Amino acid sequence: MNNEITDNSIMNNNPAKEERANPAYGVAIVLAAGSGKRMHSDVAKQFLELKGKPILCYSLEAFEKSPEIDEIILVAAADSIDYCKTQIVEKYQYSKVTHIVEGGKERYHSVWNALKAACENAVNVICGNVYIHDGARPFVSEEIIKRNSVALLEDQACVTSVPSKDTIKIADEDGYVSTTPKRSLVRNIQTPQSFYFPVIFNAFDKLIRDEEKILGDGIQITDDAMVVELFEQIKVRLVEGSYDNIKITTPDDLILAEKIYECQ
Repeated sequence: MNNEITDNSIMNNNPAKEERANPAYGVAIVLAAGSGKRMHSDVAKQFLELKGKPILCYSLEAFEKSPEIDEIILVAAADSIDYCKTQIVEKYQYSKVTHIVEGGKERYHSVWNALKAACENAVNVICGNVYIHDGARPFVSEEIIKRNSVALLEDQACVTSVPSKDTIKIADEDGYVSTTPKRSLVRNIQTPQSFYFPVIFNAFDKLIRDEEKILGDGIQITDDAMVVELFEQIKVRLVEGSYDNIKITTPDDLILAEKIYECQ
C-alpha cells in the first residue's frame, strides 16, 4: 500500500520560508524500545536510574519544556508500554505525550510506527516538523532543539552532530586501511535528527515498501537521516550538538552521565 503524502511544497528542494508555518507544529518522537544487552542489565538502559530518575525522563522533560514541541510520541517495547504509561508519563505528568506506540524489530520500524501515529493529527502535522530522538540520550538541551528548529526554516532535514575528536580510518573488507578522511569533515552524529514531516514520512514509506530489496542489497539503515539520503533528493544539514549529548549504551556511559549531570 502506498501511503505517500502528496504535498506540493515538498516537490521543491528548498521551499520558500513563507510556505512553512513559523513556528511550525513540532512533534518529538522519543525512541525507548531498546534493550539492556550492552549494559549487562535486566533493565532496559532507558529505564535505569540517573540521579533518582529513569534516564528516559530527562529527554522527555527537555521536549516537554521546549516551546518548539507541541506533542511527544513515545515508542516503547510491547512489554514496557504499561510501565511507560504509569511510571513515566503519568507519574511525572508529561502532558505533551499523546501516544505510546509499540516499537518494531529494527529502529526504522519503530520510527515508522511513530510517524503513522503522528498522522492522526494530520491537520497540524502535515506542515510540521518531526524531531526524532534516542530516549537513552538524557542531555539534549533546549539550545540543541532550537538549533534544529531554526535549521528547518531553511532546510527540510538536519542532524545534530559534533566534530570528531579522533582520526577516522575507513577499512576495507580484508581489515586494512582503505582511506583516511579529512578529520575536519568528519562528524559524530547524535540526535535529535529533525525533518519537515512530509519528507521523512515519504522517505520511510518508500523504505518500508522497498525493505526487502534494500536488505537484499546489503544496506544497513543506521540512522533516520540515512533514509532521507537514500530516497529523497534533499541535502541534510549538520546542526551543532554537544559532547555532553551522549547516548548511554554501556556501564561506562552511565558513570560518565553521572559526572555530566553533576557538572551541569
